[in-house]
Amino acid sequence: MADSLPLFPLRAVLLPGANLPLHIFEPRYRQLTVDLVTGALPERVFGVVSLRPSTDHEVTDISQLRDIGCAAALRQAKRLPDGRFDIVATGDRRFRLLDIDATAAPYLMGTVEWVPDTEQPTAAVESVSMLVDAARAAHRRYCNAAWRSDDWTEPDADTETYKLAHALAADCLLSLEDRQRLLEETRPLHRLRMVGQLLNREAGILSALHAVPAPPTEFNTPLCLN
Repeated sequence: MADSLPLFPLRAVLLPGANLPLHIFEPRYRQLTVDLVTGALPERVFGVVSLRPSTDHEVTDISQLRDIGCAAALRQAKRLPDGRFDIVATGDRRFRLLDIDATAAPYLMGTVEWVPDTEQPTAAVESVSMLVDAARAAHRRYCNAAWRSDDWTEPDADTETYKLAHALAADCLLSLEDRQRLLEETRPLHRLRMVGQLLNREAGILSALHAVPAPPTEFNTPLCLN
């Protein structure tokens, strides 16, 4: 069944379980924040969906947005004296964007359907354990190459397998495309294998360059067109 969800298009990909700090200054998203805080949107949830590359300055068509986004639950909101907000939201469920409406509210509204993980054949406990260990080792390798030892922590040992890939990727500087692939992968073990491969690749690059690489285009374009 389709649901209606206010949207916040970004040049970023939010993963389930990851925290998203935002500085809200656009009038339409100030209003969205007010509606979230006051309960006009009672579930205090909005949708984060990544923008496709475009020269347009307004989102007017669904083709400008990725098909899969992530709901964000508002956790903190601080109103500044000039009416802007600093907020923190946390990624929750994935959704598929079916349609958008730019006229129903001051901000963009989306018609969405929720995208759960798919069930997979039961794997041997030993195989799952090896996959978990390999993904965690790739994460340690990446973080040791990218950060100081006191700047990162490992996900808790009891993190559930289906949540682990997103937890490992949450604070790593993966490209937008890599993060979108992780968001769209609905098979937990495939997702865990994918994050291990990505982090090993990035760790190898970091070790060779002794720097954290990122495409320049990810820094010289606006985060949000709205």
